[in-house]
Amino acid sequence: MKANHKKTNKSKLGGQFTFPGTSSPVQRIGYGAMQLAGPGVFGPPKDHAAALAVLRAAIAAGVNHIDTSDFYGPHVTNQLIHEALHPYPDDLVVVTKVSARRGQDGSWIPALSREELTQAVHDNLRHLGLDVLDVVNLRAMFDIHRPAEGSIEAPLTVLAELQQQGLIRHLGLSNVTPRQIEEGRRIAPIVCVQNFYNIANRNDDGLIDSLAAQGIAYVPFFPLGGFTPLQSSILSDVANRLQVTPMQVAQAWLLHRSPNILLIPGTASPAHLRENLAAGELMLSPEILTELDGIAATAVTPKH
Repeated sequence: MKANHKKTNKSKLGGQFTFPGTSSPVQRIGYGAMQLAGPGVFGPPKDHAAALAVLRAAIAAGVNHIDTSDFYGPHVTNQLIHEALHPYPDDLVVVTKVSARRGQDGSWIPALSREELTQAVHDNLRHLGLDVLDVVNLRAMFDIHRPAEGSIEAPLTVLAELQQQGLIRHLGLSNVTPRQIEEGRRIAPIVCVQNFYNIANRNDDGLIDSLAAQGIAYVPFFPLGGFTPLQSSILSDVANRLQVTPMQVAQAWLLHRSPNILLIPGTASPAHLRENLAAGELMLSPEILTELDGIAATAVTPKH
């Protein structure tokens, strides 16, 4: 269920992008809900009221793209989103993902059977309080940490059937290779790809350009390296000269990298939320972009 909300000036959130097959654009800087759950993305937040406040502050600032999953917590982030924001703004796009479940110890367990995927879609619908999910990403699990080859035909076919039933509007892919994307597009239209990519990890450069030519969104996660932040003297020097944070520079670089890149920075802090959103106003000169492009050749990217 969505409701009318007062419109906010959103022109500063990195510009806009329209998912293929849709008519309402989203702001290029969105919000990733993963960090609202407890340590290890497991259990409830340390401060429930603060989590609700961050979500409401994001919407008030003009964010209209939230990335989540029912296996964050599990169930925690979706329940927080529902509590904080329902009934949702008309233009809000909530993107979720499926293919995993959580063990009692917080472990990540592949959940790709027909029954598990169907249950995951219904769990997302119930906990978000929606009749239909805007976008559902299938996360490949052949290697839990990085893309690895393997057929995604069976699980994506299940999601395509649920889409045909009216439970899902659009489908995306996560943690995937170019070959898997092509396989996926033979099964159903793909509106977005979500992979690990940042100023130092440039493995998807060619893929990003290919997707941009096709109008498909690319949504990088871990823009500063993940749970062990990227250490780069170049990045720090540029940030110091511009009097901003390294994270803001890393996000601004992504926005400059390609017009189909959408950001989903996550935080449980209102102050960090404001910093993340301010990255959309940061202009980088050609000289600085050239300097930052050199990071990929020298930086050691942490495992994620």
